[in-house]
Amino acid sequence: MARNKKVFVFDDNTDILELCTIILQDAGYDIKTSSTSNHIIDQVMAYTPDIIFMDNWLPDVGGIDATRELKSHDLLKNIPVIYFSANNDVKSLADQAGADGYLSKPFDIEELEDIISKHLAM
Repeated sequence: MARNKKVFVFDDNTDILELCTIILQDAGYDIKTSSTSNHIIDQVMAYTPDIIFMDNWLPDVGGIDATRELKSHDLLKNIPVIYFSANNDVKSLADQAGADGYLSKPFDIEELEDIISKHLAM
């Protein structure tokens, strides 16, 4: 049997993390969440996700710096990073960070599933 695709969600809002966990587990994904992007390389290396969702407002190391760190790492740079934020300018933030896509909050379940399908089908 093929293994489930692995999604890693970084967000400091526990409600968002719980919501994503419920939605994505229902859709058949394995999910890991973190409320901080500290030691981002270690966190991601330990889980080796297929796709990452990155919030903009994270304590200590913000989403932009965390995404840039991932994208400059030889082993991790090919993992799609989807920037997600309630910021009106989420597209611009995603571009600054070098993310592979973005999702505005609040999002609907279909949008979340569509963006994952799109990036994991590649």
